[in-house]
Amino acid sequence: MRPFRQRNSSKPSSDGSSTDRTAGDAVAPAVGGGDDGSEDELARIAAELEMWDGSAPAEAVPQGERGRRMASLADSLKGTLTAGWTRGSSLVGSGTKSGALHLVDRLVDAAPRIPVRDLATLRAQHPGARNAEDLADSITSGAVKASASVGAGVGAVAMLPVPPAMAVEIATELLAVAAVEVKMIAELYQVYGQPPGGNASQRVGAYLAVWSQRRGLDLSKPGSLVVLGTGAELRRQLRKRLTRTGLRKLPSVAPLMVGALAGATLNRRDTAKLALEIRKDLRGRPPAESGYWEAALSRPRLSKD
Repeated sequence: MRPFRQRNSSKPSSDGSSTDRTAGDAVAPAVGGGDDGSEDELARIAAELEMWDGSAPAEAVPQGERGRRMASLADSLKGTLTAGWTRGSSLVGSGTKSGALHLVDRLVDAAPRIPVRDLATLRAQHPGARNAEDLADSITSGAVKASASVGAGVGAVAMLPVPPAMAVEIATELLAVAAVEVKMIAELYQVYGQPPGGNASQRVGAYLAVWSQRRGLDLSKPGSLVVLGTGAELRRQLRKRLTRTGLRKLPSVAPLMVGALAGATLNRRDTAKLALEIRKDLRGRPPAESGYWEAALSRPRLSKD
C-alpha cells in the first residue's frame, strides 16, 4: 500500500535512494480556488525533514535558502490572506474564520504534493535502525528540528509592512509546521506497518484528519478513509486546529529574534508532543502484515506507477 505521494526511482540521491516525487494516483483537483505558489513552497519545506533526520546531506538546503523559502511562502500568502480584511483584522482577530478558511484551502491543496517515503526507502536511508522504534525516533527527531527551524526562520516575515504582518507571520509558520507534521505522520504510519489503502485523495484526507485530531487514528478500514477524508467535517476540524494553534502562537509573535526564538521553542515542543501521541496509538495496534519490517528490505523501493 502506498502513501499519498511517493518517490520516483528515476533520480538517485547520494545514498542511492530515489529523489523525484510523483503522485501514486491522480489527485483530486485543488479546492482552494487557485494555486498561488504556496503549495509548492510548503512541499519543499516539508521535504527538509529528510535533511534534519540525516537522510540528505546538511548542505542540501543552505540556511539562506531556508529563509528565502519562508519569505517566499509569506509573500505568496500575503495577498490571499489580507484581501478583504479590515485594519486590525488578523488570523486571530475579527477575520478569524475567514483567515482560517484560507489556511485550510492552502493546506488541503499542498498536502498531495508533500513527498512521503515508503518503508523500503526509509530503511535504506537509515540502515542503523534496528527496529521500528529506532526509525520512528529518527523521523521524529528530524520533524522536531524542522519545525524548530521554521520558528527560527519566520522572524524575517515580521519585517513585512503592518497591519497584515502579524497575520502573515502566524499563517506562514502555521502552514509550514503543519506540512512538516503531515509528512512526519504519514511516514510514521509506514514505519509501524499501518499505511492506509484507498486512493490518493483518501490518503490525503486521512492524514490531515490525523493531524487535526492529534491522534493516531485507525486507517486500516476502507470505510474510515471515506468518513475521515471527505466533506465539511474535515475542513471544520482543520479550521479549528489552525485557529487554536494560531491563538497559542500570539505570544511568540514578537519583534525579530525574540519572536523567532520563542517560535522555535514552541514548535519544537508541539511537534514532539504530537509525535508522542501518534506513536503511542500506532504502537497499540498490530501492523497490517506480520513480518512487514523484514520484508521491506527485500522489496524494491516504489517507482512511478
